[in-house]
Amino acid sequence: MPSCVLAYSGGLDTSVILGWLQDEGYDVHCVYVDLGQPCEDREAIMKKAHDCGAASARIVDVQEELCRDFAFPVLQWQAKYESIYLLGTSIARPLISKVCLQVAREVGAGAYAHGATGKGNDQCRFQLAAEALDPGVKMIAPWRIQKFRDLFPGRTEMIAYCENKNIPIKVSTSKPYSSDENCLHISYEAGDLEDLQRNGVDTVDFGMGVSPEEAPDEREQVTIRIEQGVPVTVNGTDLNPLEIVQTLNDIGGRNGIGRIDMVENRFVGMKSRGVYEAPGMTILYDALLVLEQLTLDRDLTHLRDRLKADVAEMVYYGHWYCAKMDALLAFIKESMRHVSGEVQLSLYKGNIIVDSRSSENSLYDEGIATMEGGGSYNQDDAEGFLRIMGLPYRVQGRTTPREY
Repeated sequence: MPSCVLAYSGGLDTSVILGWLQDEGYDVHCVYVDLGQPCEDREAIMKKAHDCGAASARIVDVQEELCRDFAFPVLQWQAKYESIYLLGTSIARPLISKVCLQVAREVGAGAYAHGATGKGNDQCRFQLAAEALDPGVKMIAPWRIQKFRDLFPGRTEMIAYCENKNIPIKVSTSKPYSSDENCLHISYEAGDLEDLQRNGVDTVDFGMGVSPEEAPDEREQVTIRIEQGVPVTVNGTDLNPLEIVQTLNDIGGRNGIGRIDMVENRFVGMKSRGVYEAPGMTILYDALLVLEQLTLDRDLTHLRDRLKADVAEMVYYGHWYCAKMDALLAFIKESMRHVSGEVQLSLYKGNIIVDSRSSENSLYDEGIATMEGGGSYNQDDAEGFLRIMGLPYRVQGRTTPREY
């Protein structure tokens, strides 16, 4: 009998897919990739998978790896998709594929199944990562299979299928939108959010923090230490990457930090509306940027900034395991070698305010920068500099005069 690995959450969709794959003749190995998503009882999900006939079921906790090896390198690039989105869902998908393929190799499964729809970005991220890691992998995406869609045109048929198969499910009143959560962020889309006349921030019941209006009336200070572009301490306490993100999620969440509402361009071509919250990562993006302003050379900064939109697009589309990304990750690691120091921020009702910044590698020289008399910068030097810079404009101005 052929076997496959299923990226499994225990919800309605993957519960139905587990049963359907078995109907199709597969032994199914369920993998719950723990990214910090909320769940009532992970062990209950494992029991459900076993009770429903899964050949095996396991939880693989990769929260630390997600922050350390995926989110923090993207942070160092200051990569935001279409200048806004911090890529919290996108970053996690290649890691899910990696874990599922590791399990597939261990159990001898020849196929990898997931529950992503044929309209969204996740199918691209899952499949591009899987094919890069295992070029011979067989991908099973039921929502792209007509036979599956004919069987399950809606939730009613899916619920009836579970009842007929004695698959335990919790049927509750659907939220007016769907959400995806991990330790980095929560995304909200679809349902009522498809109406662009509706205020998205007012529609969503956010899970990671309060609104700016509900945040405290006093500023809260937070101090972050960064070493070679990697956050290492919060308020003087050494923390691993996951603990950094979790701590700043708590601090940022209670101060109304990190909510956005955007219409974005999906990889498959359509525009979609998404509402996101990422309090911890929002703080880290600001803190690192402040430190880069002290420690990164101008030309290196501008080169990084020209490339960061490409990086954000690659992450959003799912191009993680490829030669171009390998080179870009090596570039940013080298770029961050001297980005070390400390940043103190104040958080106030959704705002991030810089109180102070310092670095042992600071390129800021007050003696050069001062507007006061004296200092180590000789203003006479600017005369010759500007004559040389202006030479081509003087020649053009004589040859092809402009009207003014």
